[in-house]
Amino acid sequence: MKNDQNTDPIAEARRYVANAQETIKKAKYDSELKSYTDSKYIKAAGDYLWKGCLIALDAVFHVRTGKGRPSIDKYRDAVAKRDRKLLNSVNIGYETMHLVMGYDGNRSKKICDTGFEYANDIIDHCATLMPKTVCA
Repeated sequence: MKNDQNTDPIAEARRYVANAQETIKKAKYDSELKSYTDSKYIKAAGDYLWKGCLIALDAVFHVRTGKGRPSIDKYRDAVAKRDRKLLNSVNIGYETMHLVMGYDGNRSKKICDTGFEYANDIIDHCATLMPKTVCA
């Protein structure tokens, strides 16, 4: 994911989370069922969350080199070499945001809340790993 040279990647990642929050509001929550009513918006929110995480991960681990998209395995390998706690968040976040929300459109509020929680954890963790001059 390319970022403008003047753009703070952590701020950009957080902007994706904010976009996901706005998107999921459109799904309309059914408190009786404890789930959202429209999976279309859940899928979009999951995609926003995961893309935000990739922006933060790319800023720290520089996985995107050359042509093509790197697989999740490249991210896992890069993160595992430096931070096992972050690796756990990446693994759970990938499954929750990318697969369960993004692909499956699972409407469970608990799952969606977990996706947001892990997105924020991953981005915050990446912010602590970045040089202070970049993510001020």
